[in-house]
Amino acid sequence: MKQHGFWRWFGLLGLVALLAACSGHYLLDNQVQTFSRLPATPAEPTYRHDRLPSQQGPAQAQLEAMADSALRKAGWRRDDTNARYTVQASAQLQRVVSPWGWQGGGWTGFGLAHHGVGVMAGLPLMETPWHQRDVALIIRELPSNAVVYETHASNSGPWLDPGVAFPAMFDAALQGFPTPPAGPRRVDILLGGKAG
Repeated sequence: MKQHGFWRWFGLLGLVALLAACSGHYLLDNQVQTFSRLPATPAEPTYRHDRLPSQQGPAQAQLEAMADSALRKAGWRRDDTNARYTVQASAQLQRVVSPWGWQGGGWTGFGLAHHGVGVMAGLPLMETPWHQRDVALIIRELPSNAVVYETHASNSGPWLDPGVAFPAMFDAALQGFPTPPAGPRRVDILLGGKAG
């Protein structure tokens, strides 16, 4: 009897996963915090990228291209020779422990067994790969080099191609530019692709 119940739940989980995969959409929920000293969009919002010594190489150029797309949507124009501002773009991606994973005989995080239902307890599922993603943009005015805009977006979830996730996260980080709401906020971006 116990074995029959196991396969029923296993089949139900498979069906849910299949339906999610077929939908082809993924909601990227970002935690965003921004600090702005810009009362309005600058009259000449031209910029060039500024790199730290640790940010050299082709990976940084790809990341800056992702940030460029979000900056264009916010009304900025890249001009490496006559820039009035500099933009420093950064991103991090690391694997972390899943809040849905199986550890030591019980579900971690938000497993149903933690809510007294117990329907998931005992399923021998492996830990779901989980990733923490962070992006940041720091805009400085030239020639003073004073920071006029700083924004951060973070998200954790299953694996998602950084080439898809990071551009969307830069979009989220710049929502409300140049006068975003104060304090931390959630900004959801619906992606046409799917997490895998």
